Amino acid sequence: MLNNYDKIANIYDKLSRLIYGKAQVNAQINQLKFIPKGGSVLIVGGGTGWILEEISKIHPSGIKITYVEISAKMIALSKVRAISGNSVKFVNFAIEQFDSEELFDVISTPFLFDNFNASRSEEVFYLLHNRLKPNGLWLLVDFTLKEKGGKWWKWMLLKSMYLFFRLLKIVEAKRLIDMEPYFLTEKYTMLEQRLYYSRFIKSTVFKKHDECKKA
Repeated sequence: MLNNYDKIANIYDKLSRLIYGKAQVNAQINQLKFIPKGGSVLIVGGGTGWILEEISKIHPSGIKITYVEISAKMIALSKVRAISGNSVKFVNFAIEQFDSEELFDVISTPFLFDNFNASRSEEVFYLLHNRLKPNGLWLLVDFTLKEKGGKWWKWMLLKSMYLFFRLLKIVEAKRLIDMEPYFLTEKYTMLEQRLYYSRFIKSTVFKKHDECKKA
């Protein structure tokens, strides 16, 4: 099944840290301060679930989390994480199959869209857009080739990553989709943006406009 990391679930974190050090981790941790006390959070593609423990360090209780992850092995690893007094609902589906009318205060998509082709990226964006409350926050972390400096090695690293994942038949994407235009089209406000790993990883916090309508 594409966009499913079952094959490398047990080594995913080690592989990530071997290549990127703590950059991918820090890019996500530094966004967590935006989660409001008592808020509802939708995490899509959270991997092994280490982020649940980081949330509990900031909010030991009162956070309601829905954790959507297509990989059953990633879900299994996530379920043994220490979540303190927070509640977590695990949903083992592809995000395209996520059927819910619940609206969330925060949506987190760490390295999600780099898995998708252009049409699926748009589909998933609007699915999530319609699940985010007016004035809600979207925590987006992904790779970027737009920033200046080192484009040749970034392109080579990204190409190598996609080649590796295609050999394992893990992801469908062949190139990186720039998601920022979607947020601009829907009039999201950018609250914060940080760059990591020589400006190869971009961490952005978007705020949904209070008058946004469903697509």
